[in-house]
Amino acid sequence: MKLDQSPLGRRRSIAKQLLLAAVICSGVSWAQSGPTCSITPSQVSLERQLRQLYLDLLGRPPTMAEYRFTQSKGAILEEDIKELMSRDEAYTRLKGYHRALLRSNISQSITTNGDQRLQVVTEGLRPLEIRGNPSRALRGRNGAGCDHFIEQDNCNAFQEDPHAEPAVKTCRDTLGVPMPVSFDYSTDNYTCTQLNTTNTAVTDCNVAVTQGAILDKQLYFCDMRRTGTMGVLAPFLCLPQSGNPITAALTEEVLDTNGRIIAFRNPMAPSGQLSRLDRCSLDLSLTGGVRGRYATQTGCVQKEGVVTTAAPFWDTAATVTMCAIEAQTRDVNPWTMESCETGRFLGDRSCGCGFSSRRCEPGSGALHNARIAAINEEPLQLIDSVLRRDENYFNVLTTRRSFVNGTLSQLYRQTQSPTVWATTSPTQPSLVPDVALNDTTTWAEYTRDEYASGVLTTASWLYRFPTQRSRVNQFWNTFLCKSFAPPAGAAVPAPEDSCNRDNNLATRCGCSYCHATIEPVGAHWGRFGERNATFLDPNVFPRVSAKCRDCALAGNTTCDNECGNYVMQAFDGEGAQSLGLLRTYLYRTEDEEPNIAGGPRLLVERMMQTGDLEKCAVKNAWNHLLGRPMTTEEEHLYMSKLVDQFAMSNHNFKHLMITIIQTDAYRRVD
Repeated sequence: MKLDQSPLGRRRSIAKQLLLAAVICSGVSWAQSGPTCSITPSQVSLERQLRQLYLDLLGRPPTMAEYRFTQSKGAILEEDIKELMSRDEAYTRLKGYHRALLRSNISQSITTNGDQRLQVVTEGLRPLEIRGNPSRALRGRNGAGCDHFIEQDNCNAFQEDPHAEPAVKTCRDTLGVPMPVSFDYSTDNYTCTQLNTTNTAVTDCNVAVTQGAILDKQLYFCDMRRTGTMGVLAPFLCLPQSGNPITAALTEEVLDTNGRIIAFRNPMAPSGQLSRLDRCSLDLSLTGGVRGRYATQTGCVQKEGVVTTAAPFWDTAATVTMCAIEAQTRDVNPWTMESCETGRFLGDRSCGCGFSSRRCEPGSGALHNARIAAINEEPLQLIDSVLRRDENYFNVLTTRRSFVNGTLSQLYRQTQSPTVWATTSPTQPSLVPDVALNDTTTWAEYTRDEYASGVLTTASWLYRFPTQRSRVNQFWNTFLCKSFAPPAGAAVPAPEDSCNRDNNLATRCGCSYCHATIEPVGAHWGRFGERNATFLDPNVFPRVSAKCRDCALAGNTTCDNECGNYVMQAFDGEGAQSLGLLRTYLYRTEDEEPNIAGGPRLLVERMMQTGDLEKCAVKNAWNHLLGRPMTTEEEHLYMSKLVDQFAMSNHNFKHLMITIIQTDAYRRVD
């Protein structure tokens, strides 16, 4: 029963306490250690018991019909409690209880700046395109889109800047990667002034020279740009910004043999500062001279055209128009063979959004929110299934069973949005139930792979508690009702003590009080990535990677972004001997390594032997029903009996709740 905090309620509480004190004092008995009190519980009325029961089990008070039915019986029987707990309202209430217990909400664990979202363009051929940060690597300027008016594979049908473009443009390179079909000078570096605002006869850049709007030597820095809502082309003269100290210093004109400016230069530019801006063209430079690692030209927005392609997975249309870079479906860069299945696809013009645009998302953000909601709900569906089937309660920590709705189904089956959702499909994608994307209410059951262990390996748990240490801490708090704290009187070493430099927290003085337990237990999540929901399959991520070791020894600590899970730098002697070792094995003893292979299920099996899981489940259920922890005396009176009966019921959680409801403590005026 919950406390009444109103003034009248407090006065009644004081009166009840005085009455209870009189009862206690009249019932004093003596033991060898002195006086103890025997509590005689005060029973509340049948109607109030019923109201409390309905609020605790169903989250609502009884109806008048339910009041009258119980009054006619004259008592609340065990069969009545069981009937209440069989209602959907009760299971919904228990889902809320477990949502709070698990802190099942990853909304603050997943961040996205929307870089992978396809926006709808309303001009020209109306393509879908990525804007924002990726546009700098792909096109030369943040927020820049493709050319909305030119078809990529018919790029020579129209020339936007005929005075500066080649007679025949290259639409794609020899391996099919889309090349720029038009360019604009970037307003990050240039000030561009429209030339035909007073003289409408200046229709293009060549005419601008003949009409005297610009000098002949400035021809290559005349840029045909689209203006207005209709995207009409107009000539602009683009010169280095005078208000920017860096570009204003580019005062030296570099001329070609025809006397035309091809670059602005600052021969006195300090090292590392921009020293030259060349005329824009359709040519791309190469990063490090490597074919396929295309880089845009400084000061230029180099735009590809649009194509007609298969509609994204969230679109019901058959085909759509899309910017040519985004429309690509490759899994690797065809020149370098670098993977497109990571966040690097946003900066590699050869990758694109993948088949059915699975690497990208719709621009509204609604799909992102639906994924968060589905991942939050998955562990609750799992728990609900255990409770409804009257299974052993601790199956919630060990079962391979789980559920997907349409949002999760397609996320796993298509490996969608790898930039934001670093997840591993819990089983082969083809074995995940195929639920339609927009069906968010159907939850289909399936069996995960052998490494799965109840809620402890769901994406919700892994994202909500992103490191091995936080996962251990939450398991300790939630399922063992324990916390980590140094013992009373624990000594902290002086800052100059050399033991403070021990990188192994399990042995570092001052830290070992807690980490001597945390680190070995954290190894149970050693095959799960940190700050993501990936499983590090031993077949893909062996204990030692020869490639990563060789990269580390050569000083290549990124190793083409393939070795983030391995030890690539040495900070102590043990680290120096562990280059190329999967990071979770670093500082592990021989006794701890089996924890990595056993996973969270092995941890649960070990904790079941201690009895702490059972005791904590009893404490949590008690707190839920009574709204407060057990007192010391209640723990002495009830804990042992409740744990025994819980175990005898094969750890049936509903049976545990019924047992608590039948205690005098639950019925007593609080």
